[in-house]
Amino acid sequence: MNKKVIETSAAPAPIGPYSQAVMAGNLLFLSGQVCFDPATGELKNTDVTEETHQVMANLKAVLAEAGMTFDNVVKTTIFLSDMSLFATVNEAYSQYFSSAFPARETVAVKGLPRNVNVEISMIATA
Repeated sequence: MNKKVIETSAAPAPIGPYSQAVMAGNLLFLSGQVCFDPATGELKNTDVTEETHQVMANLKAVLAEAGMTFDNVVKTTIFLSDMSLFATVNEAYSQYFSSAFPARETVAVKGLPRNVNVEISMIATA
């Protein structure tokens, strides 16, 4: 199987030993993104809605680097700092997909990098 690392400066650089995304066959596995602004390296987290939109912008940039859009996404995982944020994150997240929504799970976790509230990973297909 061919494996290709996908990287773009339009999304935050990894902060550990992982890639922004890896293409394996016709599947693209996108690492979890948080609300880092790639232009400044700062967190965009004045509220959870802003966080979610920045996360989705980062994921969109990685998808674009692979020649894909949110229409190619078949699975997402949303990690929340608290399940009470579910409705707010869901509202922002839903703006990026049409009626053909990807499969998804949303879980609350004890902690996320830099104490953010939202991290989202994706799987897309070509």
